[in-house]
Amino acid sequence: MRNVILKDGTAVPQLGQGTWNIGERPEKRKDEIAALRLGIEQGMTLLDTAEMYGEGAAEDLLGEAIEPFKREDLFIVSKVYPWNAGKESIFDSCEASLERIGTDYLDLYLLHWRGSVPLAETVACMEELKKQGKILRWGVSNLDTDEMDELFAVPCGENCMTDQVLYHLGSRGIEFSLLPWLQEHNTAMMAYSPLAQAGTLRSSMLENKALQEIASAHGVSIFQIMLAFTIVNEHIISIPRSSSPKHTLENRQAADIVLSADELAALNAEYPAPRHKVFLDMI
Repeated sequence: MRNVILKDGTAVPQLGQGTWNIGERPEKRKDEIAALRLGIEQGMTLLDTAEMYGEGAAEDLLGEAIEPFKREDLFIVSKVYPWNAGKESIFDSCEASLERIGTDYLDLYLLHWRGSVPLAETVACMEELKKQGKILRWGVSNLDTDEMDELFAVPCGENCMTDQVLYHLGSRGIEFSLLPWLQEHNTAMMAYSPLAQAGTLRSSMLENKALQEIASAHGVSIFQIMLAFTIVNEHIISIPRSSSPKHTLENRQAADIVLSADELAALNAEYPAPRHKVFLDMI
């Protein structure tokens, strides 16, 4: 498993595990826990969740899933709702997340998306949570280039570790300006929904001849090629979700796929990077 080095020198696995839409169906709980545990055993120890996911259900399931493991071997990420990201609510929100997960601290705490709370207030609260030992570092999610400029202009804003945004082969808008900005400022990028959401785009990608040929050449699925593409760049952390051990293992195997220059050229021809500013995709 390759690592991404955060600006404070911390190494995190380039391929982690997401928890969006899990923990909400009791009949799937056993498989979802088994999937997360297998991923941890396979080195996918970065675990991403949020208070929004199932209104805490995903955090609760994650807490059960990590019980057999040493806390110091894990890198746990959660997110705060934008309306909870001010001094009136963030401390209670963070404590509630900690209780659901069953841990004393978060390795990384993210502002889920931009809301009405001033960024300066959110940053000050994040820094206070660090002083209290409730979080070790903080970041943001779904902030575009201009908002990152604004963030870094407030006191301690440069302490932001990551920006988590939507990114996959069929949605490469961030490559024009946001990704270069993050790399210039030594701020890691986390890719959510790296396999694309269900819909017409995802369906068309499964029928794409170039993707089919590349997947066949490697003896893997199209999804594994799509996932491997997201971590070609060494600054990107990808967090696919899985609700079954089988899919978790397939995700892990994608980290070992090396796409050739010709294969990347073929993918770029089918799904080109933008040549102009594209507004941030969100789900």
